[in-house]
Amino acid sequence: MEPIGIVSLLIIVINVYVSYKGLADHQFFDDYSFEVDKVLIGQDYKRLITSGFLHVNWMHLLLNMASLYAFSVGLEQFLGASNFLIIYFGSLIGGNLFSLFIHRHHGDYSAVGASGAMCGVIFAAIAIFPGMSIGFLCVSLYIPAWLYGILFVLYSIYGIKSKSDNIGHEAHLGGALVGMIAAIIMQPASLIQNYLPIILIAVPSVFFIYMIIKRPEFLLIDNYFSNTHKYYSVEDKYNSNKNSKQKEIDRILEKINEKGIDRLTKSERAFLEGFAGKDSVKEGNR
Repeated sequence: MEPIGIVSLLIIVINVYVSYKGLADHQFFDDYSFEVDKVLIGQDYKRLITSGFLHVNWMHLLLNMASLYAFSVGLEQFLGASNFLIIYFGSLIGGNLFSLFIHRHHGDYSAVGASGAMCGVIFAAIAIFPGMSIGFLCVSLYIPAWLYGILFVLYSIYGIKSKSDNIGHEAHLGGALVGMIAAIIMQPASLIQNYLPIILIAVPSVFFIYMIIKRPEFLLIDNYFSNTHKYYSVEDKYNSNKNSKQKEIDRILEKINEKGIDRLTKSERAFLEGFAGKDSVKEGNR
């Protein structure tokens, strides 16, 4: 077996280190995980990357790192370290952006894991080496890579549509497509040589994305046109939170006017000081 590339090895080491810190420190985990409101309202865009190095448990980490090890060996050597990095981080970010788009109205949606990047690496390998075989852990079963790609896409679409489990199918599918597209751009000859499996993977993916954009209600995703879900955008949530805070401030100021500032509770003082502190920060950033 060919030795693992230096870039892949470094990525594994970083994943293990960051995941260890996240599992040991809950606050660290919360500060760097992917969460819709923190990204869209808080504009904390680093979470699109940092969340890909956190994992919910050691088994989650082990599965992702085993996949990286299995598929990165030949791919990194074939494409080179810099191109491999582009595929890895492009798939990581692309998967999270696709997940962000689908869950843009679900402010409390959160996720972690390198699965989007892993899927990008796997599908980049499928685009270039569609004839290779892919096996399953603990099972002596191997199938052609192109067949695995088709089944994976269909399963991901079903998972997104049904919302029947706690798996981040959105990041998986988004990362897989970005990885495949990046590999084709880097190796244009692969599109000519392997056009049939690529088309079979691309067609259901493109159709699914088209349906999300044009007719999202058909896929049971919260949207403006759905009869069973209330449309509640990020702007709505922001304005609602802002109005609630303003009402609380008005109540506290009225209490000060009637009874004096000494009658404020500890929590009311903290809320007032926090509100004033945020305003001063905003003014300083303008």
